[in-house]
Order: sequence, then structure tokens, then C-alpha cells
Amino acid sequence: MARTDLAELAAWLHLAAMPSFAAMAALTAMLSSGPDMLCGQHVSPLGGMVPMYLLMCAFHAAPWLKLIAAAKAPRSASSAID
Repeated sequence: MARTDLAELAAWLHLAAMPSFAAMAALTAMLSSGPDMLCGQHVSPLGGMVPMYLLMCAFHAAPWLKLIAAAKAPRSASSAID
């Protein structure tokens, strides 16, 4: 595989994280049987895997936001999007 092919693959690979975490959050929310009661009766709604996956979605949103901003930006002949 050529170096440019690997660079192009890497440029698109960073977009995979957010949808992956969103899918894991959705699946965990749908398939889980509720919060674990191992730590007592007062279970925080922010505990568990679903909020963690949603937080990871937020952390990995930057590449998507850059892609959306680049798509909406006016294009000129002299500007290059990297």
C-alpha cells in the first residue's frame, strides 16, 4: 500500500470513533437490564456505561465538526482543506 493511501486511510479512520461509541451507547441502553446495585441503593444516573459512551462521543466529535465546517465553508480556488 502506498504512503498516500495510508495517509488517506488514516484521515478517514479518525471519523470511526464517534459513531462506534454512539452505537455502543445505544446498544448498551437497549440491552442493559438497569443499573447494577453492587454499590448500594443510591446509584447515580451518571454512573454506568451509557453516560461514559456518550461522553466519549463528545470527546471524539471534533473530526466530525471539522468535516461539517469544511463542507459548509465557501470554496475558493486558492484554499485547500486539510
